[in-house]
Amino acid sequence: MSVQAEVKPLAGRVAVITGASSGIGESAAEHLAGLGATVVVLARRADRLRELVTRIEKDGGHALALTVDVTDAAAVQAAADRVASELGGADLLFNNAGVMLPAPVEERATEQWQRQIDLNITGLMNAIGAFTPQLVAAAAERGIADLINTSSIAAQNIFPNFAVYSGTKAYVTHLSRHLRAELGPKNVRVSALEPGIVGTELQSHVTDEGALQWLDGSKQSMEWLTPDDIAQAVGFIAVQPPRVNFQQLTIMPTAQTS
Repeated sequence: MSVQAEVKPLAGRVAVITGASSGIGESAAEHLAGLGATVVVLARRADRLRELVTRIEKDGGHALALTVDVTDAAAVQAAADRVASELGGADLLFNNAGVMLPAPVEERATEQWQRQIDLNITGLMNAIGAFTPQLVAAAAERGIADLINTSSIAAQNIFPNFAVYSGTKAYVTHLSRHLRAELGPKNVRVSALEPGIVGTELQSHVTDEGALQWLDGSKQSMEWLTPDDIAQAVGFIAVQPPRVNFQQLTIMPTAQTS
């Protein structure tokens, strides 16, 4: 008597993940692949993507690495075209690429302001623009697709010196609500993830001394979330019945009060 192979909950689905070379994106790629999805990992660091694909395939998963800077609209569209031609299109997009560069506004760190806007907003929109037609087509054919955007608790709460970063994340959350109203009737679920502090490379990019001291103090006083905590949430959203859409999911370290 043959033993029937386990059917994984995301088998047959194609998940695109931006910012996949480290942190939350990397963990999400491994987790979604473990749930049966074919994952397409996008980031600038080709070597990290190759290592990620090797690990996923060693564990029996399927992955495609595309070296892409999401702030380059033409490059993102080219990636989307490859996903369409090679894999038949995406039915899950996890927008995770982002950067956090806090500083007092009086410092006029305009290059850092622009970098956050370019990646957290423009890069997000480039991916949404390129892949939404695939999500809509997949939902029409199979009854469901997912657009999941990484926002932050900073979209809701007030953190001095994080004004620009928080503003970009407020954009992500509010955009997601509007897109849910627009795409939900087409069976595309839209979700905004709003984590509290997660231990990733994000903190290593911070240059402002006051912000670094604040982050270090918080790390001493609480246990931060891990990238895998957020990856588990992405998987949780994706395996829900088609009728269920988590519009907004806030995930906090237990000891983080705001």
